[in-house]
Amino acid sequence: MSEPDHRRPDQYPPWQPPVPPKQTSPAAMVLITGSVAVVILMVLAFLAWGWPGFLREADGRAQVAPGHWPAGSATVVTPTPPVPSTPVTLPGGRAPMPKRAKPLADPVTCAFTPDPSSPAPKKVALPPDGPAPSSGTAGVRLATTAGDIGLTLDRALAPCTVVNFLSLARQGFYDGTSCHRLSVTTGLQMLQCGDPVGDGTGGPGYTIRDELFPGLTYGRGVLAMAKTTAPDSGGSQFFLVFGETDIPPEYTVFGSIDDPGLETLDAIARGGIDPAKPGIGDGSGPPKTPVTLTHVTS
Repeated sequence: MSEPDHRRPDQYPPWQPPVPPKQTSPAAMVLITGSVAVVILMVLAFLAWGWPGFLREADGRAQVAPGHWPAGSATVVTPTPPVPSTPVTLPGGRAPMPKRAKPLADPVTCAFTPDPSSPAPKKVALPPDGPAPSSGTAGVRLATTAGDIGLTLDRALAPCTVVNFLSLARQGFYDGTSCHRLSVTTGLQMLQCGDPVGDGTGGPGYTIRDELFPGLTYGRGVLAMAKTTAPDSGGSQFFLVFGETDIPPEYTVFGSIDDPGLETLDAIARGGIDPAKPGIGDGSGPPKTPVTLTHVTS
């Protein structure tokens, strides 16, 4: 026989109604559904882009990453000549180089001005201020993904600009940068390079003075500095002239391009401008044949 329960009624635990099973909230359902959708999309993306042969045609060609060339290497891969997008008329030969009627003092004094409003996306030291020779030349080779371009820098034309270019080249500033602007229209036939940003807005974080003189021309074979419309606003960008270029004498000429380099530029020009990429609005834009400076040696 069981013992009687001597607890008072108020000692019994109060009655609780049964709790219904929890239901998933609408927000949780949306989160779960979204997570599943993301996983499905990631799988499809892997199949489409990460697995050659599935949903796309395998081309079997490897791309060389810009800027990953061995140190000191000037070896380049010669690409297949591009199919011209539009007919391009090039003059051939080379134009006479401009010359100063009156030689500069030797040496000259150079000065380079930091530009805090335009910090360099690629850290670089300023070239040394002070005396620089205004006679003699320096050879430079641009190894690019489109072929080699040989340059002769002329100190008699622009000694401080030569100091600047050599300083940037020796610090590796140009390595891995692209030539972002090609123009093949009559009156402006050139390739512009030297921008670490790649869209025409970048520079080294300082400016250099213009080195102009009467009789400046920009014919085939000329190497000159790019700048804004303001005086003394150049930095690292330069342009290589391969055809007719009728522009005001406001851009410093500091050297020339060798014949093999002009052949390389001709091939790039015949490839035309890439219509899939944004241009500047004057008929120029990124070249269809990509041009990256893999290594610059002096």
